[in-house]
Amino acid sequence: KREYILASAGNIVGLGNVWRFPFLCFKNGGGVFLLPYCFFTLLCGLPLFLLETVVGQYTQEGAVTCWTKICPLAQVIQIYFRVYSIVLAWAVFYLIYSFSGTLPWASCSNPWNTDRCVDLSTAGSRQLIINSTNATKSSVSEFWERRVLSVSGGIEELGSVKWEMLLCLLACWVACYFCIWKGVRSTGKVVYFTAVFPYVMLVILLIRGLTLPGALQGVVYYLYPDVSRLADLQVWMDACSQVLFSYGVSAGTLITFGSFNKLKNNCCSSTSFVAGFVVFSTLGFMAEAQGVPIDMVAESGPGLAFIAFPQAIAMMPLPQLWAVCFFVMLLLLGIDT
Repeated sequence: KREYILASAGNIVGLGNVWRFPFLCFKNGGGVFLLPYCFFTLLCGLPLFLLETVVGQYTQEGAVTCWTKICPLAQVIQIYFRVYSIVLAWAVFYLIYSFSGTLPWASCSNPWNTDRCVDLSTAGSRQLIINSTNATKSSVSEFWERRVLSVSGGIEELGSVKWEMLLCLLACWVACYFCIWKGVRSTGKVVYFTAVFPYVMLVILLIRGLTLPGALQGVVYYLYPDVSRLADLQVWMDACSQVLFSYGVSAGTLITFGSFNKLKNNCCSSTSFVAGFVVFSTLGFMAEAQGVPIDMVAESGPGLAFIAFPQAIAMMPLPQLWAVCFFVMLLLLGIDT
């Protein structure tokens, strides 16, 4: 039962909790966003979580074969493929570079940088990192776009295979294989580390973030309630989508986890485990260092994990240490999911 709870927690608490939930929270009224989020958690999240767990537990089958015992025609709804490992490959790529003497995304003295590059020392003079007037770009953005992604000029330019990234992707697939190669017996033991260790990293990073200049400003901006936002339908739509995204419903993993529960196991108590959300205060520190409003440095999606946070980490003392902690956390969150 402990392994089931840890595996479910690892599945729920993924990369979206790091790069999506905090952005939606401050975008949609700060602390007020928790009201529609909790509402849809009770209305949709927990019932669907419980339903999928019960389906797996009752049928004792996985996400595809369980439908043969319910409705054979419904088997086709679970035949799909999800590509998640490329995000893990990005995290591995950043993790490798985190062991450098100088973080490569902290300066403009690299082969992939252009004349428009602005390094973090320039940012410290209270200039905006990405300025639409003079078309400058931060060293962090250029590392992400030109070194990691190798973004081309258009769809007609296919580019070549990035062998370094391919090796990182292969390493992720190998790691996932060895996590599950003995079935649920090996997976149940792996989650003791992969589900717990990211929380340790989060606590360490949170403590470090709260000790940075401007951290309080970031926390206040993040959670300051704007009650008027509750009248906006988009806030409720964002809350509902985040709940469904966070709980991993309709992905098939909950059915698979439930199928390994004993038929008479009390799954209600297991599904009452609700993962908390992640609050980082590093955006406040970065805004303080750059002398810009927090909404100018806050992003959503991969940009938050691979541009904003690496930029903030590069401005801290001992940046290599915090970079390793952050990207190890991302890697383990992704592997669990």
